[in-house]
Amino acid sequence: MKRLSLYISLFCLLLNGGCNKYLDKEPDNRVKLNTPEKVSQLLGTAYPQANYQAFAETMTDNVTDIGSGDPITNNVIHDPYFFVDSRETQEDSPENYWDSCYAAVAAANQALETISKVSDPENYKAQKGEALVARAYAHFMLVNFFSKFYDASTASTDPGIPYVTSPETIVFKKYERKTVQYVYDMVEKDLLEGLPLIEDKIYNVPKYHFNHAAANAFAARFYLYKKDYPKVIQYANEAVPGNFAGHLRGWNSTYQNITDVNELFKIYAKATEPANLLLQETKSYWSRYYYTNRYGVSEQKQSEIFPKPDPLTGGNFAFKLYSVFEGTHELVPKIDEYFVKVSVNANIGDAYVMVPLFTTEEVLFNRAEAYTYTGNITGAISDLNTYASTRINNYSPATNTLTEARIKSVTGTSDIQVGLIRSILFYKRAEFIHEGMRWFDILRYKIPVVHTTKDGQVITLSADDLRRVLQLPQSTSLAGLEQNPR
Repeated sequence: MKRLSLYISLFCLLLNGGCNKYLDKEPDNRVKLNTPEKVSQLLGTAYPQANYQAFAETMTDNVTDIGSGDPITNNVIHDPYFFVDSRETQEDSPENYWDSCYAAVAAANQALETISKVSDPENYKAQKGEALVARAYAHFMLVNFFSKFYDASTASTDPGIPYVTSPETIVFKKYERKTVQYVYDMVEKDLLEGLPLIEDKIYNVPKYHFNHAAANAFAARFYLYKKDYPKVIQYANEAVPGNFAGHLRGWNSTYQNITDVNELFKIYAKATEPANLLLQETKSYWSRYYYTNRYGVSEQKQSEIFPKPDPLTGGNFAFKLYSVFEGTHELVPKIDEYFVKVSVNANIGDAYVMVPLFTTEEVLFNRAEAYTYTGNITGAISDLNTYASTRINNYSPATNTLTEARIKSVTGTSDIQVGLIRSILFYKRAEFIHEGMRWFDILRYKIPVVHTTKDGQVITLSADDLRRVLQLPQSTSLAGLEQNPR
C-alpha cells in the first residue's frame, strides 16, 4: 500500500458490487463471496502479512553495534537502531507493516460486509467471529506501535490510529485518529463479540487462523496491556486449560535431541509445535538480517540475556546458542526463511518468514504477571517454575525450584511483587529473543534503552521519549492524519 485510503479502496473495489462503475460488466463468479467457504478463503488474508520483528527487535536493548556485518546503509535495520523515522517502505519496515495491517482490516471488513447481507447468517457465524477478532488484532498492533502506549490516565486524549469498520469505496477518504482509548474500546468490542463465535472445526489448519486458543491468548494480551488482571487470568486459562508444561517448547527435552541446526530452524514455527497458537506467513528478510546485520546480538549481549548459570534457578539455560561469522553474531535458531522464486527457472524471488503471533509461553507469562498484581504470589511462582522446568538443562525440582526467598535475593528487593515482575521480564527477554516482543515490555514498563556505536556515539531512549511512538507513514497525510510529535 502506498497510502491507507487508496489501498483499502482498490482492494474493496475488486470485491464488492460497486465495480460496475469501473467495469463494463460484472466480474465473474470467482470473486463473488457467496458461500461460507469463500468468505473463509478471503479471511486467510485478514492477517498482517508483514513482519514487525525486525524493526521492533532492533529498537530493544537486545541489540548492539557489532561493528561488522551488513553495511550501515541498510536503513531497514539502521533506522530503528538509531531511533530515527524510517526511510524505507519495503519489507520489514514500519510503513510496510502499517500497510499490511490495513490490508488485513480491509479483508476483514469485506467479509463482515458480505455476511451482513446474506440470507442465512447463521451459517456464517464462525467466519464473522474470525473477521471481528482479526480486525481487532490488526488495529491493536497498530495502536501499540504508532500511538502512545495505553495509559488509563491519558488514553482519552492521546492520539490513536484510524479504526476502520467498513469497506471504503472513496479514494483519498479523510480519516480520524481519534484517541487511544477509542481504539482500545473498539478492539475490546470486536474481540468480545467475535470470540464466542470462533469455531476451530471450520479450519483445515486451525493454527493459521484465530482459533479458540489463539483468540483467548489475544484477549489475555489485550487485558494485560489494559491492566485488567482478573480478565488476563480468565482468558489465559481458556487459551491453555490445565497444565501448561506439556504445551511449552521442549528446549531441555525434544529440542535438545536435535543436533542439526537447520532442523531447529524449521521446527520453531511449525503448526505441529504445541507451543504455537497462531502462525502467519510474512514476506520478510528478517531471517537474514538478524544474524548478518551490523546491529544485532553480540557475545556480550548474549551473556547478558542468557547468563551462566541462570541466577534464579542456579541451572544453565537449554536454549541452543550459536555463533556465526567467527563469533561476532550470536543467535538462537528460530527465524527460518522460505524463498519463493518468481518462476521455475528464475534466480530471483521473495523471502518469507513464518511468525508465531501467539504462543503458550506468552500466555503463561501473562498469567504469571496477572497473578503477581492480584496478589496470588504462589500462582505466579508456580508458573515460573513450570516455565523453568522446560528451559533449564537437567532440571531438578530439588535444586532448581524458584522460591520467594530466592527471587528476592536475586532481584535485589524485599518486595516480592517487584521481584516477580523483574523475574518475568528477565525470562521473557530470553524466551522471545529475535522476535520483537521485548519492545512491548519496554513500552509497558518505560524501560530506558541505550544504543551505542563502535565510534562512541550514545543514543538514549528515555522513559518518556517521543521516539517510543513510531512515526506514521508520510503517505497518511493524504488521508488527513497528523504526524506524531518529535
